[in-house]
Amino acid sequence: MDGDPAVEPELDSFSLTLPLPYRVALIVVLGVWAWGANLHYLSLVKIDVPSLIHYPQRTSPRTDLPHHLSTYRLALLLTLPFSLSILLFWALSHRNPTLVIYYDFLPISLLLLLLVIFFLPRRFSSTGRTRFLKTLRRVSIGGLAQAHDGKFGDILLADVLTSYAKIIADLFVALCMFFSHNGSATKRPDRACGGQYLVPIIISIPSLIRLRQCLIEYVRVRASNRRNGGIGAQGWGGQHLANALKYSSAFPVIILSALQRNLSLNHDAVGLTEKSLYRAWLIAVIINSLYSFYWDVAKDWDLTLFSALRSPSKTQRNIPFGLRSRLFFHTKELYYIVIVLDLLLRCTWSLKLSPHLDHFADFESGIFLMEFLEVGRRWIWIFFRVETEWVRTTDRGVLGGPGQDDVLLGEYSDGLEDFGYSSGKDDDD
Repeated sequence: MDGDPAVEPELDSFSLTLPLPYRVALIVVLGVWAWGANLHYLSLVKIDVPSLIHYPQRTSPRTDLPHHLSTYRLALLLTLPFSLSILLFWALSHRNPTLVIYYDFLPISLLLLLLVIFFLPRRFSSTGRTRFLKTLRRVSIGGLAQAHDGKFGDILLADVLTSYAKIIADLFVALCMFFSHNGSATKRPDRACGGQYLVPIIISIPSLIRLRQCLIEYVRVRASNRRNGGIGAQGWGGQHLANALKYSSAFPVIILSALQRNLSLNHDAVGLTEKSLYRAWLIAVIINSLYSFYWDVAKDWDLTLFSALRSPSKTQRNIPFGLRSRLFFHTKELYYIVIVLDLLLRCTWSLKLSPHLDHFADFESGIFLMEFLEVGRRWIWIFFRVETEWVRTTDRGVLGGPGQDDVLLGEYSDGLEDFGYSSGKDDDD
């Protein structure tokens, strides 16, 4: 994740134009615009996102702005100070390394201002930001609301945080450099700032949050089954353990990536060589990427691609190959394009395998591009994840009623029946 000093020993050209604090601010602002686009398009295809996340009812639904317009207004409110700040920074620094380092207080002031605008509810979008803060407080410690109290919103936010993990770490690095003795937030990013283990720990926190949420779900399902005296419609909870395993698979990648960067650790002293460390990292990242891709397609989006490839003869004739019976987006080709795109974006690490691009992720511009692509992948993922939840919820007939909520249970239920258990479901969703 960090720039390699051997590759970029001085302040690089990209950082002269877009220093680290501005990169963090840019991706945060773009994320708000992206959420507005999510709400906008999903409303056009008649998917009611506020009802899915149990957003409070508007006091004056006839006069209040639609949710996507309120989000766009907040995004514009964040964009204006960002634009003014970076234009002023460019006018004062002229891409001169000394001046870029000197004027580091401008992007730090911007981050503080964005924080005030975003986290202090005022007249504009106050209800939405108050709800966001409440959800963020609960999610930040791995908490998870009940289904009737906005559980799906908690899951969406926590998954978004996993895509923002490196941006959050970059925010810490920028602040750490700013408050360090003789430091500057606009110098070449020092991702060992604060200690060699702190940045990897920060990157792992969003995955730890989702891991804890999955375990909470497992405990809830087990408790529900005990109260009901048997396995109910939600199965025995194995799907939540499998989901927890997916998030756990991120930790070896984070640890091995940190070791590869040789953060003052003597590999030979612990019996490791660069080659063995690289091979271990490659195995870990392949497992994490493919497992996550499988979960995106088969569980988060309820698409039948893998079951159709495994058993083509069992594919229903009235369902497009690899998809599902109910599709809200206009063309089936879009689903196939997104599946391929999700696989490609899950495997951006493969650039390191190219002899011509192996240092791409060591450049600050390459790091930023990787972070931007991951946030873009998550933006696309939200469209299809929300669509899937809407299909599940409307099929049940009751918004927020008990059911799958975050994974498809069919394959797990089939496995239980082989051992004489019944999930309480007659057929797969």
